[in-house]
Amino acid sequence: MFRPERIEPKPGQESVWDYPRPPRLELSPKRIQIVFNGVTIADSQQTQRVLETSHPPVYYIPPEDIKMEYLNATSKQSFCEWKGVANYYTIVLGDKQETNVAWYYSNPTPAFAPMKNYVAFYPSRMEACYVNGEVVQSQPGDFYGGWITNDIVGPFKGGTGSWGW
Repeated sequence: MFRPERIEPKPGQESVWDYPRPPRLELSPKRIQIVFNGVTIADSQQTQRVLETSHPPVYYIPPEDIKMEYLNATSKQSFCEWKGVANYYTIVLGDKQETNVAWYYSNPTPAFAPMKNYVAFYPSRMEACYVNGEVVQSQPGDFYGGWITNDIVGPFKGGTGSWGW
């Protein structure tokens, strides 16, 4: 199996290849903001982030820091061997809609219990996502929903040819 060459992190950076497998959940003091159709729909400094080998972090936001009136539950579900069954939301705001753009775990596994009902968003489908004021780049492939910032180095799983890593 091919494994890509790890990019050596500079001071103040993290390599996704130093993240654990199975993944780890940790509190994040960073300010997370999400904008959709000109409206800041989430603004939080109480997030949880999931760190997993080869993946940029995914930020989970507490519902009280999200304008939940714009989110509608859908019937879509997916399964993560580490976190359990995920449920999805569609966002509708003004004349724009994105289907199955956010997900949450209503009954996560014990290791991920602190993020129960916290919501994660695909950054590529939002107008903008920010970590401490920095615009986020989305993880390649848009399957995992990771958030790439200048303090995270890869290479990142998700793009073409990376499924076997």
